[in-house]
Amino acid sequence: MNKIELVKSVAEETGLTQKEVSAVVDTMLETVIADLANGNEVALAGFGKFVVKTRAARESINPRTKEVVKVPSCKAVAYKPSKAIKDAVNK
Repeated sequence: MNKIELVKSVAEETGLTQKEVSAVVDTMLETVIADLANGNEVALAGFGKFVVKTRAARESINPRTKEVVKVPSCKAVAYKPSKAIKDAVNK
């Protein structure tokens, strides 16, 4: 499912227009992204938790040239699904 399909589905379920639902989805995503960018954790009850993790610097090997390349540390977003989602997927 992509964003357009999500908007259509929610609009059908709620009776709202696709434009209204799209605005809500956009605002929600912007809020989540801004909070994650500030290093905060975002927990959505019944859905899961998004956290920012720092990946340590490391050395890697370029498979083409076999040259050792230094990969700098970076931040990445990790998602941990809720128990309800895990149970639904493993059903």
